[in-house]
Amino acid sequence: MARSTKEIVESQRFKALVRKRWSVSIILTVLLFVIYYGYILTVAYGKNFLAEKVGVYTNYGIIFGVLTIILSWLLTVFYVIWANSSYDKEVDELKKELQ
Repeated sequence: MARSTKEIVESQRFKALVRKRWSVSIILTVLLFVIYYGYILTVAYGKNFLAEKVGVYTNYGIIFGVLTIILSWLLTVFYVIWANSSYDKEVDELKKELQ
């Protein structure tokens, strides 16, 4: 049985889905800001630490910079996997109720 758009938007199922998406988005955004600004603050206030050599050719600054980029990619991969496995399925089920 087809339901109206208004009925779906006002349903508890739709509201729970929106809350879940916002929760995941906010958590991932906070993690990204902590990683990125943590690195920037370390660059600003921990120059001596970041300049310390690790091995022959690199230092902590380069390692932490690369880790910042890799962790941001991993957060993106996590979101894509979550969206494809959970969120998109629930959205598709709600769309079927409109037909």
